[in-house]
Amino acid sequence: HPQPPMSQDPALSASGSGDPGSNKTANADEVKQRGEENPLKPKFEGITKRMQVVVDEIKSSRKPTLVAVSKMKPSEAVKEAYDLGHRHFGENYVQELVKKSKELPKDIKWHFIGHLQSNKARHVVGIENLHMLETLDSVKLANIVNRISGEMDKKLKVLVQVNTSGESQKYGVSPADCVAMVKHVIENCQNLIFSGLMTIGDYSAIPKPDCFERLNACKTKVEKELGVDMSKKEMSMGMSADFELAIKLGSTSVRVGSALFGARDYSKKKKVTSYY
Repeated sequence: HPQPPMSQDPALSASGSGDPGSNKTANADEVKQRGEENPLKPKFEGITKRMQVVVDEIKSSRKPTLVAVSKMKPSEAVKEAYDLGHRHFGENYVQELVKKSKELPKDIKWHFIGHLQSNKARHVVGIENLHMLETLDSVKLANIVNRISGEMDKKLKVLVQVNTSGESQKYGVSPADCVAMVKHVIENCQNLIFSGLMTIGDYSAIPKPDCFERLNACKTKVEKELGVDMSKKEMSMGMSADFELAIKLGSTSVRVGSALFGARDYSKKKKVTSYY
């Protein structure tokens, strides 16, 4: 999936996306003493300010979580964001997530947001501080992740990924199969905690509402047909190019990468399509 600091909002801070400068760590203090500015600070402050503007505009009582997508960025970059007080980070690649989870502080809340192959599920589920698997996209994967979670005596938060654009290069269940997938997780996967829905919007220069509206339609169907209170669940939608529109349309979690960490070098990756 392609300013001045905010006032300290407890709800945003609790989600890991509040005033980025409010949580000073030893490292951050050392940087300050050397007279250096954390290079990520202006970007994190800018994004959180833009998020807050939309939240105020739509008069929402729920502050979205900012998941900082750190794929293909070194652990040092994640640590710089961590030193600003940020805690929610998203990774697309299993090997990168495993490596960074070992190198970085254990209070980081990792979100796995890439396509998860069945044979790599154990590596992801085994990460001690994995906060959520956002890309549950088949009954087969749900069963495997559920079994592994049980073997590890874990209860894992999961989002059902829905392919709302119908593009073949994107993963996720079809909107028509969303309710059945959610039903399977709730009724047959006792080690998984159904925590909401996720989608990747249309990748275009001008943000479009279509995919977000389709995910909202799925949310409504889940509520009506399964009796799930979706007001307490996550709607993970919106990335660097369209997170403001996504928040207007009900996103509770946005996945922002390049707008925070800068462009990535894909020269060493084969056939990579990036939406972050």
